[in-house]
Parts: sequence; C-alpha cells; structure tokens
Amino acid sequence: MVTTVPSHSTAPPPRCRRRLRPYALGAAVGLLAVPPLPAAAAHPDGDGGTKKVLTIAVSQSVDSLNPFLAQRLVSTSVHRLAYEYLTNYDVTDGRPIPGLATSWTSSPSKLTWTYTIRKGTRWSDGRPVTADDAAWTFNKIMTDEGAATASGSFTAGFRRVTAPDPETLVVELEKPQATMLALDIPIVPRHIWEKVGSVKDYTNDRRFPVVGSGPFVITDFKVDRYLRLRANRDFWRGAPHFDELLLKYYKDGDAAVAALRKGEVSFVQGLTPAQAAALKNKKDIRVNDAPGRRFLALATNPGARSRDGTAFGSGHPALLDPAVRRALFHAVDRGTLVTKVFRGHAVEGEGYIPPRYAPYHWKPAAGQRIGYDPARAAALLDRAGYRRKTGGERLGKDGRPLSFRILCHATDPNDRAIGKYLQEWWGALGIGLRVDCLDNVSDPWLKGDYDLAFDGWSISPDPDFALAIHTCAALPATPSATGSTDNFICDRRYDELYRAQSAEYEPAARAELVKRLQSRLYDTGWMNVVAYPNAVEAYRTDHIKSITTMPEAGGNIWGQDGYWSWWSARPAAGAGDGGPDDGAARGLLLGLGAALVPAVVLGVLVVMRRRATVEDRE
Repeated sequence: MVTTVPSHSTAPPPRCRRRLRPYALGAAVGLLAVPPLPAAAAHPDGDGGTKKVLTIAVSQSVDSLNPFLAQRLVSTSVHRLAYEYLTNYDVTDGRPIPGLATSWTSSPSKLTWTYTIRKGTRWSDGRPVTADDAAWTFNKIMTDEGAATASGSFTAGFRRVTAPDPETLVVELEKPQATMLALDIPIVPRHIWEKVGSVKDYTNDRRFPVVGSGPFVITDFKVDRYLRLRANRDFWRGAPHFDELLLKYYKDGDAAVAALRKGEVSFVQGLTPAQAAALKNKKDIRVNDAPGRRFLALATNPGARSRDGTAFGSGHPALLDPAVRRALFHAVDRGTLVTKVFRGHAVEGEGYIPPRYAPYHWKPAAGQRIGYDPARAAALLDRAGYRRKTGGERLGKDGRPLSFRILCHATDPNDRAIGKYLQEWWGALGIGLRVDCLDNVSDPWLKGDYDLAFDGWSISPDPDFALAIHTCAALPATPSATGSTDNFICDRRYDELYRAQSAEYEPAARAELVKRLQSRLYDTGWMNVVAYPNAVEAYRTDHIKSITTMPEAGGNIWGQDGYWSWWSARPAAGAGDGGPDDGAARGLLLGLGAALVPAVVLGVLVVMRRRATVEDRE
C-alpha cells in the first residue's frame, strides 16, 4: 500500500483568537533599574526603517538550546521556530501536513518510508537544506545515546536511514511504526553539528546567530533573562510579519501581568483565575481561555531504578503497596480542586490524554474509577493493616507514623493550593504530608528523592512520546544517567500494549490500543490525573492585530504543535513607538530562576528530561 501527500500545503491565514496554558507565578522578583522597552516597539533596523518586536513574557527557564537535549516546553517551542521538521501538524485539526518533506510514500509492508525533501529550502547561513541533513540527524540519534536524550523514542525502531540524493530520504524500519508522519525531531544542519564533539555536553548557546531553517533565527540568549529571535525572511512558507520575537523571563506571574497592563510585553501565558478575571475587560487586552493539551497528575515514586536494575532514591516503601496508593487517590476531591483552585478553568481529570484529543481520550469504567470516597479510603488502609493510634495518627508497617513528602513547584500557585487540600484530606485519614515547594524540583526527581510529586505533560496530536516515557526502555541506563522516563514506571504489560499501539497503522484500532494503555497505567496506580487545566493567556490587541490559535477554533497560542501563532502574528497599526533597542537585555526582568509551570526548574542550562508538571514539553 502506498500513501502519498500533496507536495504543497496552504499556510493558515492569520486569525485573531485566544487560548493557552497555565502560567506559574509566585515569589516576587526584582526589576532592573532600567526603563523597560515597549512590548511591540518599533525600533530602528539599521537601514533607515523600523522593526517590529513582539515581546512574550515566559516563566519557564530554557533547559538547553541544543535540540537533541531540550525537553521543556519553552525550549521545544523555540526549536519549532528555529528548525523545520519533516512534517508539521495542520492548524485546524492536527493532522500531519508537509514540512521539510513535501510528500512521502510507504512500501506495502510499511517498513520502508521515502520522503521527498523540499527543494530550494536553505539554512539561515545560505547553505541548502538537503535529505543528507535529515539522515545525519536521525543517524546521530540512533548511534549516540546523548543525542537520543530528547527524541530517542522516535528512532528506536529505525534500522537504517539514508539519503540517496539531496531530495530523497529513506527510512527503513525494524518493525511497523505508526509515528512516521509525526516524527517530532528538529532537523539540524549537518555542516554545523558534525563538528560538535560531545552532543550531550554542547549547549548551542555560544555562537549567534544559531543556524536553522525555521521561520525565526535565534540571535541572542541570556539564561533566565531573555531569548531573542529575528524573522527568517527566506522561510519557505513566507516571512513572519514581526521582525523580532523577544522572550522575557519573569519569575513572578503578577509582575508579568503588570508588564502586560503597562504595555511592556505583548503576551502573557499561564494566567491564574484571579489574573484572568482582572484582565478580562481591560482596554486593549484580550484573554484566551481554551481547553488545554496537558494534564496535572499526582505521581508516586514506584521505587526509582535504572535499566541495569540498580535501585536508588528515597521513595517511601509504603507507596509500593497498591492499597495505600488507591486510598490516597480516593481521598482526593477533584471537583473541589477544579472549583476552588482552578475556578472552573479546568476539567476533572480521568485518563492520561486530555479530552481535547477525543479519539484517544479514555475514561475509567464505573467499577474501575477511583472517585472521591474518604470512607472507602480509610477502609482500604484498615484492611491493609495500617492501623490508627488512639489520637488518630495512622501507622506504617514499621510502627512509625505514616507520613509522605510531595514535590511542589515553588513558583506554581496551583501546586501550593492543591497541597493544602491534600494535607487536609489525607490528614483526615491519619496520614501526614509535607509539601516541599522547591525552585528546582528536577534534581530530587531525577535522583528519585521524593514520595509523591505534582506531574504533568503537554500532549501532542500523536500521543506516542507521552506514552513512551512510562516504558521500561525510558529508564536511565544507570542511576547517574539521564533517561527519558517520567516517573520510573516499568510495567511489562504496559510495555506490551505500548509496542502494539506503536505498530498499529489503522487509526481506530490504534486509538483503542491507546485507551487500553491508559487503562493499564490507571490500574497500576503509580499516577492519577487530577485535572486538565485550561490554557489561559492574554495579549494586547494594540500590539497584535491578529494571531492564529491551534486549533483555529478556540485553541491556544503558546506551546503549539507548530509555529503557527508567532509566524502568523500581525502587528497592530502603530503598535509601539519605543526608542532605540540599545540592548533590551538590560531592561529585562532578572528572574533568578524561571518558574516552570509544568514541571521543572529554573536555573542553569542543564540537560533535563521532558517533564511537564505544569506546562512543559509539547
């Protein structure tokens, strides 16, 4: 059977919509004593004209500008702007459409895939983009464990990748792989990257501009301060309408909102309910509130270990008991959290994949569902032998009081608020809970030094990657290595179902397998989805005339599966009249750590995995 795709795709027309995902706020941050620049300012461009700069407030720290290592949402979003992928996702319905590849065919066995590479596409340094660049990128991931950090699951089933000519890429598979039109891997320029010694140690942030092929080119970066990109005037879909994008880092969400109100930034994402309400009817500000593409879950430590079988970390042994995990989840009132914490800007959690992706969304059966039932939770603990002392304190099997730790993101108010409810609800069971709110949750998480944690991921139209992070293969090779695992889960039955869905090309059959996979993950009890938070964001309409959301009908702007929003954004007439851009870095907010909304830390450029506890990977 041969599948072909037209060699051209119509670019989506710019639309003015809304939606996004939650923004972490929290501890106050100091502003530099330099007057801030207007957000959509018109600056001299050096040629007698002016350039339009779109300024975006972000809360998450870039983990790496190296596309082989980057895992956080802010980083992968930047790489979607800087590098073209083989395919993209249609802005209306998420189906695969041409990107660097204009068309593709598969052999009858679907074990050989041939892609036609777009002719005439160039890297930002003027060199042609060829099939050899794509082949080199894939082969590097296949042969270098460091290069496989971010996207290794996509090439795990590849047997051989070749480029017989500049416009032809051939991928031969060991077994069928359903993600061949959804390979979310940035294609890098071979002539640049083959000179890199150790990929795992390369940050890609020392020489600017960074050579890429996307709609924007990375031109400057300062950790936890700013990241600047300029428009690629030679981009094959057409040049962006803004001349520059400037990502400014804010550790405090309220400071970012204040900057939006004053016109110092054009766009803010991850709004809290209170922030969204305060901005809703403000002149020249539009608030987006869309169904999100991520989930928020409670993850329990299953006993961290590496692929070589070495156990490490300090997870509480009582959580290895399914009765304890189930009791804890029965004592979580999701309805209250949606109403009181998210103020309606979320949907109660059930399966792993959000309802936004209807074909894959799964709900537990009536007899399977772990609903709010404190009495049942107490009974489970009693039957399992976790008795209560006279004062109500519950004891573990070792006779000591039962008490857990939960990792909380210090800059995420939702984590803190939910933590307080958990302390109340689990306290009623006689179980103690210490809420550890840290700026850097990645270090203890990667070391397995936690009992529970707030966890979350951004799901793509093809959910394979988010499913792969719970397989045994995703565990780190050794305790000191960095794996792609989310929560150290390793379940053989889950792995069998994962392999089955990965090899299934028929959409309906694959969707059914994905649902069975979620059912298995739910039943293991290692994690439990609390909510699907909405994407809540805002932008200034006197800076941005129009912008495309994804999906176009009520979708989000930030963190899309593609570059549609920033590529399509059009400046409002007369937007900004700021002075010369004499080093915007000096006027930027110095958040000494970036509040990651999903999952992670702030700080140095270190290789982190794609955790997304509040707004991370795409």
